Amino acid sequence: MVRVLKDNDAQNREKFLERLAKKADRPRHTLTADPFLPLNDLPETTLADKTPEELLELAQVNSEKIHVEFKRATIATLGGLLDEYLIQKKAKSLLLPSFKANKWAEYGLSAWKEHLALEKVYTWKEALGRENLENANKSDVALGFADYLLAESGTITAASTKEQGRSFHFLPTHYVALVKKSTILPRMRHAIYRYEQALQQGTL
Repeated sequence: MVRVLKDNDAQNREKFLERLAKKADRPRHTLTADPFLPLNDLPETTLADKTPEELLELAQVNSEKIHVEFKRATIATLGGLLDEYLIQKKAKSLLLPSFKANKWAEYGLSAWKEHLALEKVYTWKEALGRENLENANKSDVALGFADYLLAESGTITAASTKEQGRSFHFLPTHYVALVKKSTILPRMRHAIYRYEQALQQGTL
């Protein structure tokens, strides 16, 4: 009889760890006996005193340092700014996420996305499976919604969801991330905290 080991199986994990401890000739390490104690609170407090305006300025400076084209817009001007960008990149194809109408309305893009003058507009949909990857690979530009922008590094975070999967952000030739000013955070620790909360609440 062939026994198949399951991924992330608690019994398999314990046997594996016991085997390692025996081979190393030392007792099993347990977190309860040796809990993690941080040396300081710098991950939480660094840049935490900055105002939203200061975080915005810092985010732009650090984004441009890593060669990101950083643009500011209001709800009224965002559609026009995106049109200019598509023209600038000579885009013929665009990849959009499949978020519901209220998401687009938050950014004032409800009408904009319905009147795109491009040869092809793809939408990332869970039901399409691997076809999403093919569409992403053929897209000149992807327009996605970021979760957070980290002021310290100028990088964005975006969870992989059914509306915009992992490859959505990487396969197209150009990528545009929409970020609200209210979601600019000081650094990674602050984003991790919010993701942890979302996981606990079942909203991610």
